[in-house]
Amino acid sequence: MSPGQPAAGDPVVQPEVVAVFGPTGIGKTGVVLELTDLLRSRGEDPVAINCDAIQVYDGLEIISGAAGTGDRQRLEHRLIGFVPVTEEYSAGRYGERAHVEIDSLLAEGRRPILVGGTGLYLRAALAEIDFRPAVPEELREQVEREVEQQGPAAMHATLPDGFRESIHPNDRKRIARTIELIRDGQTPAPDHQGGGELWTAELRRPTLLFGLADENEPLVERIVHRVDEMARRGAAEEVRRADRQGASRTARAAIGFREFAEGDLDRVKLLHRRYGRRQMTWMRRMAGVTVIERDRRSDATIAADLLDRIDRGSGQNAGPGSSG
Repeated sequence: MSPGQPAAGDPVVQPEVVAVFGPTGIGKTGVVLELTDLLRSRGEDPVAINCDAIQVYDGLEIISGAAGTGDRQRLEHRLIGFVPVTEEYSAGRYGERAHVEIDSLLAEGRRPILVGGTGLYLRAALAEIDFRPAVPEELREQVEREVEQQGPAAMHATLPDGFRESIHPNDRKRIARTIELIRDGQTPAPDHQGGGELWTAELRRPTLLFGLADENEPLVERIVHRVDEMARRGAAEEVRRADRQGASRTARAAIGFREFAEGDLDRVKLLHRRYGRRQMTWMRRMAGVTVIERDRRSDATIAADLLDRIDRGSGQNAGPGSSG
């Protein structure tokens, strides 16, 4: 019998879902590994579920910062590297898979720990979101060409007022998706207008939401080290290989995909810093999320803080029949 599994005949007690998220480079995986050790010491058997849009791809492990072999041996990770790099993938499809994983783990009495920094994927995993269908391939390709030729900021300027306010001018993927939907005659769903839907609707399962945050200087230090380490491990060859294989549009949306291939590490670091700031801003303004400041604390110290808050139920706690 695995740790945390009930004995035969005992009722299965469902633990709460825990979500640990935050900006790129903040050190989410290290914190979750330490938290796992603490949970196991008292009989639990948690499983990590990836909520990063690029870590789903097989062959982009380095530039996405996916948990390595050693980390996966230490803690089971699901929804990592299961999508061919040539395949288009969406938050809607991801959400369906995540719901199955979360529900099956809870039924077994195991605690799912969602880990990631992609806001839309986190929302898709935790809530029932109304995603819009795909647009015709020709329209998608046309919009992609325009974004490539004119740049995301210029295309952002063409959006209706409400969308310009809620979508960042550098968020290439959301800009393209929103333009596609509008040209296809569809009204973009609420998740394409800032993501507020998750925090006003009930979550599917009781969930404790924790956001890791840090001051700008230490976060930038972590990002610079992270990018240098990616380069050392072979990020350039990884993206060139994916390019030769015919990487899909959604795979190419990975930060630094083109820049790593060109050897422009300064540009990669700049893009990660910008993305990290957007993630931090998004996270800090979300209602119902417990923000945990790193303050240069170790992963083990933060994990102990998280465990204490989990035991006290400090975090968003919403689910069917509760008020969030």
